[in-house]
Amino acid sequence: MNRTHLPGILAMAAIVVASNILVQFLFGQWLTWGAFTYPLAFLVTDVMNRVYGAGPARRVVFVGFVVGVLCSLIGTQIMGEFGPLVTLRIAIGSGLAFLTAQLLDVAIFDRLRAGRWWRAPLASTLVGSTVDTALFFTIAFSASLSFIEPGNDVSWAGEVLPLLGVGPMAPLWVSLAVADWSVKLLLALVALVPFRIIVGALTPRTT
Repeated sequence: MNRTHLPGILAMAAIVVASNILVQFLFGQWLTWGAFTYPLAFLVTDVMNRVYGAGPARRVVFVGFVVGVLCSLIGTQIMGEFGPLVTLRIAIGSGLAFLTAQLLDVAIFDRLRAGRWWRAPLASTLVGSTVDTALFFTIAFSASLSFIEPGNDVSWAGEVLPLLGVGPMAPLWVSLAVADWSVKLLLALVALVPFRIIVGALTPRTT
């Protein structure tokens, strides 16, 4: 392993662990604290991609995936008020969403890397975040996929309520997904600032 890649690997691992812990704590009615830490994974991936290339970025993604799987395995053994903290559907949704979205982020960034500095990180993060949200919430909570884990009752997530409390009627999990997606989009814009700073600090200057 290249030692220069270690900070990115450690950062990704820390973000995945922190997000798996913070997702247990609510922030308001529609979000958890994990919604504010998980999007930083895209920042780590994009910095690695810009500074070291797509290959090292993919390796960091796979490390994050492995750490996420380990967190899910631990979570299945911890019992909460309504059963295991991590169900099979949540574990599958989380792992598949993370791996798909992050690898898509790497591919899009690599394709756009020759453009203006902000184009690749913004486009790749927006697309990756959208795919991540759609995959996770659909797999974890959609009634149409209940066959994945028949013994897991997620009927609470299908309760029909006004979207985010004010919009048209929709299943509760759709409101949770929209709120999560909105935070990811906001952080995609905010993350451009640290992306620019970190890349500038890590990129050798030519004279």
